[in-house]
Amino acid sequence: MKRILASLVAMAMLTGPIITVEADAQSRTRQQQPRGEQDSAREQMQAGRNLPIREIEQRILPRMQGDEYLGFEYDPAAQAYRLKFIREGQLIWVDVDAQTARILRVSR
Repeated sequence: MKRILASLVAMAMLTGPIITVEADAQSRTRQQQPRGEQDSAREQMQAGRNLPIREIEQRILPRMQGDEYLGFEYDPAAQAYRLKFIREGQLIWVDVDAQTARILRVSR
C-alpha cells in the first residue's frame, strides 16, 4: 500500500509542472489576443483614422440610460468597437463605427 501511495505521489509531482506550463501557455495566448486588438485600436487612433474610445463612450453611454456599462472590444477588421451593457440580466451589444461613433447595430 505504501508503494502504491508513493508511486501516486511521485507521478503527481512529475505531472504537476507539465500541467502548470500548459496552463501558463494558454493563459499567455488568451492575453495576447486582446493586446493585439488594443495595439491596433491605438495605432488607428494615433493615425487619425479612429476616434479615441473615451470619446465614443462619451457619445454612446448617455444613450444607454439605465444600462450598466461593462466594457468594450475592438474589431480591427471592421474598424468598430463593440460596447457591452447589461440590463435586467440581459446582455446588450452595441457595435459602433470607430471613425464616426455611429451606432451600427444593437444586439440583445
